[in-house]
Amino acid sequence: MTTQQSSRSGLMLLAILIVACCGAALAQEPATPAQEPATQQYHVFNLSSLGGTVSRGYSVNNRGWVAGYSNLPGNPSRHATLWRDGLVVDLGTLGGPNSSVAWPVKNNRGVVVGIAQTAKPDPLGERWSCSAFFTGPNSAGFTCRGFVWEKGMMKALPTLGGNNGFATAANNRGLIVGWAENTVRDPTCVAPQVLQFRAVIWRLERRQIQELPPLPGDTSTAATAINDKGQVVGISGTCDQAVGRHTARHAVIWEDGAVTDIGNIGGETWNTPMAINQQGDVVGFGALAGSAPDAPILRAFIWTKKGGIRNLGTLPGDTSSEAFGINELGQVVGRSCGPSGCRAFLWENNVMKDLNMLKAPDYIPVLELANDINDLGEITGRAIDSRTNERPAFLAIPRDCLDSNETVSSEARAKVIPPKDMR
Repeated sequence: MTTQQSSRSGLMLLAILIVACCGAALAQEPATPAQEPATQQYHVFNLSSLGGTVSRGYSVNNRGWVAGYSNLPGNPSRHATLWRDGLVVDLGTLGGPNSSVAWPVKNNRGVVVGIAQTAKPDPLGERWSCSAFFTGPNSAGFTCRGFVWEKGMMKALPTLGGNNGFATAANNRGLIVGWAENTVRDPTCVAPQVLQFRAVIWRLERRQIQELPPLPGDTSTAATAINDKGQVVGISGTCDQAVGRHTARHAVIWEDGAVTDIGNIGGETWNTPMAINQQGDVVGFGALAGSAPDAPILRAFIWTKKGGIRNLGTLPGDTSSEAFGINELGQVVGRSCGPSGCRAFLWENNVMKDLNMLKAPDYIPVLELANDINDLGEITGRAIDSRTNERPAFLAIPRDCLDSNETVSSEARAKVIPPKDMR
């Protein structure tokens, strides 16, 4: 057996045991808000990079696939990256220098979606939404399209006639959401943005694109997440800079084609849903009342149909927070930031916890943000190692699931993730 085959076999064994253990535990003891907060520890593993020093896990599905990005060696450009079966896979680009999976995708059928630059310069000189997710001299200047990656192939998703698009999430029924430019030169756009854009649903099998309506009086929208019921969440506002701010004047949900404002936590900018679970619970972030649009004070929120919108607060001593992911148990992950930097948090049973206080002591780097959590409680995001100044993507696995399986030996774990990547 080759080393690679051994690594993959070890991971498959580990994954099967984790699913069996965690799945059974979750089925027997579902978390409810009435329960007392319980200490849950995690084993944390760094995920291999594409050769650079910065990576980030944005999405983890129930198969344990992590998707995000990784920088290239000696190069600020980043490529969309998939970690699966013990391997790190470069998903490539659409011809340009950068690509990324930039949202919790939440697809369990092998579909990954994200954004990628093409080799074509933007004819209008727009920076577009993608520029906020890329770094270096090539962060803008090229047209950017939403992509779908399936069975080893990356394909561009169509726009509404404009030059740029952005894909965020895909459900298990072949529906992809995001936003795309049309051909309208919108006076509410702020230079260098020129064209209006709308939230869209792409139908994977038919290669169709469907536009979602804005709230009355708004001109632009963006869809950020979708569940298997077809409920879509996103933002509605003005064209603005095509990155948050006034474009995210309203947090909204689309159901059966109708759009509804789900409210805010006081502010009128940056109201951004990030994820929705199958029960229709929504998490995200928004600005506080009186917060300056260009220097917002953000707060994580959760919205439920029964309880409305709720400010989740921050970790002690911090001034801002953002929620990025939610699973079917209602566990929420994100980041909380203050004068000393940012920390990944886990919110469960009505309590926000510093994920760094829940990790096993053998993991040294600081978990600075958590982007997604699957139904097994596995969490991905980004850490920072002060010893090397590297920022690796990580996967945190509930410790009870590993420790309760004596079959998963230290040798098998080492085959899954090399020892040099475990600190």
